[in-house]
Amino acid sequence: MGLKVVILAAGKGTRMRSSLPKVLQPLAAKPLLWHVIHRAEQLQPEQIIGVIGHGAELVKQALVEPNLVWCMQTEQLGTGHAVQQAESFITAHDQVLILYGDVPLTQPETLEMLLSLLDESHPLALLTIPLANPTGYGRIVRNLEGRVEQIVEQKDASDAQLAIQEVNTGIMAVQGQQLFGWLAHLSNDNAQGEYYLTDIIAKAVADGFQVQTCSPSDEIEVLGVNNKVQLQDLERQYQYQQACLLMEQGATLIDARRIDIRGQVEIGQDVEIDVNVVFEGQVKLADGVKIGANCVLKDVEIAQGTHIKPFSHLEQAKVGAACQIGPYARLRPDTELADQVHIGNFVEVKKSCIAQGSKVNHLSYIGDTQMGAGVNIGAGTITCNYDGVNKHQTIIGDRVFVGSDTQLVAPVTIEDDATIGAGSTITKTAPQGELTLSRAKQLTIKGWQKPVKKS
Repeated sequence: MGLKVVILAAGKGTRMRSSLPKVLQPLAAKPLLWHVIHRAEQLQPEQIIGVIGHGAELVKQALVEPNLVWCMQTEQLGTGHAVQQAESFITAHDQVLILYGDVPLTQPETLEMLLSLLDESHPLALLTIPLANPTGYGRIVRNLEGRVEQIVEQKDASDAQLAIQEVNTGIMAVQGQQLFGWLAHLSNDNAQGEYYLTDIIAKAVADGFQVQTCSPSDEIEVLGVNNKVQLQDLERQYQYQQACLLMEQGATLIDARRIDIRGQVEIGQDVEIDVNVVFEGQVKLADGVKIGANCVLKDVEIAQGTHIKPFSHLEQAKVGAACQIGPYARLRPDTELADQVHIGNFVEVKKSCIAQGSKVNHLSYIGDTQMGAGVNIGAGTITCNYDGVNKHQTIIGDRVFVGSDTQLVAPVTIEDDATIGAGSTITKTAPQGELTLSRAKQLTIKGWQKPVKKS
């Protein structure tokens, strides 16, 4: 018996007021449908079948997964009709899990619990939830013994049924043997004129089966998205959930409501994170790391005891232990810093390796550079690595001192223990242990008069 997951993702999402299909709207910088697919993958299904329609080509281009196949729903005739489009992928021996492309946060553990309810005597299981305000949801109608009899959509519900608080989430598990038999007998005689998937519940009951139910641990697992207000609300709930997970692992967050995690964050002990920090991609923070306010970290690894000061941006960089970065620093891709390196305010480093204890503290650009240990780079220093066509490398040895407002025109080498005088433009090798500088002669023009404003 195999597991097939069917994800319904054909809707247009008119209320989104967007040319982007609803299932491609972003949650934590990933499409809604991406979240659904990746949670389904944790169940290790034989196949995931995406039912698409509106914006189908965009959806296919955005989501390419090895275990994912697509089928088309060319006419929007309801959820029952949508599931029928996946029939060719499903056998009588399969278990079928039906998910929705705009309900992104259902936990795999909840779905496993739902699937565990299926057996030969119970071919249908529903994920339901009680809501204080059930408006808009189909109501779960039970008999006096508490058994599910049917689901009634809100537009078709009586006043008594509208008072029911237990609602249908839309998520269900069904044995393949019964599923398409029930779907074949659906009717569209309802207020919407659609073929409701939920009508198979009454058919299962009519066939003498007892419908099983379970509920998620948190309402966030079954929240769907129909407009940008709901999307933003779900984003903030998701981000708070992620922040709580970090705090449970020991992180100190100054304000758990002001953090954005758009990837995976791995932390050590005693990590401190200030407000408005954004994490993207894969981020690793070792013990004692401090992240200042308003920083953006994407695909970075930061070693023990390093302090990233406010308003710094780091991308695809590796930072050693006990470093000081920022404020207002930028580490671009392929930057590697050894331990105890200082990168100060308004300093940009790109595709460079900087060895232990070196300092670039002010207003400098270091690109395509191999820098040794114990180096001091003065304010306003630039490695001129680009000739308009090609990039060139700067080599700086150990214990070098570079004076302020210096240009190192690559390719160029500054040897160990060299000193570069302030205001120099260096185009040739600066020898070991020597002072090298290049300056025009300083002149004082005697008798010079300041210009005056003309009347």
